[in-house]
Amino acid sequence: MERYGASRHAVRTAVAALTRDGLVVPVRRRGTVVRDRAGRRRVRRGRMVRRDERGYVMPAAAREGEPWQVHGRPRRAVVPIPARPAELLGLEEGTEVLRRRRVTSPAGEPPYQIADTWIHPTAVADAPQVAEPHTGPGGYLDRLEEAGHGPIAWTEYTRVRMPEPDEARHLGMPDSMPVMEIARVGSSARTGAPVEVTICVIPADRVELVADLRRAPSARWPRD
Repeated sequence: MERYGASRHAVRTAVAALTRDGLVVPVRRRGTVVRDRAGRRRVRRGRMVRRDERGYVMPAAAREGEPWQVHGRPRRAVVPIPARPAELLGLEEGTEVLRRRRVTSPAGEPPYQIADTWIHPTAVADAPQVAEPHTGPGGYLDRLEEAGHGPIAWTEYTRVRMPEPDEARHLGMPDSMPVMEIARVGSSARTGAPVEVTICVIPADRVELVADLRRAPSARWPRD
């Protein structure tokens, strides 16, 4: 502060403004540091679920053939379920539910998204392997379908909200910056009820959704 002739209040105000803009972020035991930045990705959210040799391929932020990386180790745990996934799964908030978490990004970039998959307790009872470290070929979705829930049907919800503290920490972003939340609910063909929900959380300054608009027959050109 003496070097730049600025008061403590002025410095705090400036740092707070930089934090709100997502340019710096407080890091435990390191202080306030410049935030790793990567470009904003334009994402076209398709409606087609595909399949390859590894299993189902959902509409995603990844471009075809683009390598992605996992930050840290994928985690699985039985934890109290928060309000949003509880609502989507038809459970009481705080119910103990299996969560599988991955923090991922394009190769060489800082963490881009958190993907939390919550699996309904009855579905875990039907397909116990979904709770194992390795869920086998095709992943947990194949295990659920093999247990009698296939073919699973999915519905997707997108909204903007403020991050939870642990989300901001994992994504290296200020907790004053919004995130985009994409929630995908998978429902059982046997019961019609949700058996799993995956919630992806992305910092708002790193994503924008793009949609190509199509003309309906009533909007054809040239007009009659």
